[in-house]
Amino acid sequence: MDEFLVSLGKRIKNLRTSKKLTLEALCYPNGLEPSTVLRIEKAQTVAKITTLYKLAQAFDLSLSELLNIP
Repeated sequence: MDEFLVSLGKRIKNLRTSKKLTLEALCYPNGLEPSTVLRIEKAQTVAKITTLYKLAQAFDLSLSELLNIP
């Protein structure tokens, strides 16, 4: 499994749980599918850039902050 995908998945899950959000509470208001985000969190899929952008917006982060790029 790709280390970056695993790291990204863990980061997204940690951000979501730290805000006490269920998958549904995170996804539906932001136009995302819970099943897609779950697969990203489990590093089972490569996220589209549009999905990552929506996630970054949902967490009030820039895309580079979400991806943990300095």
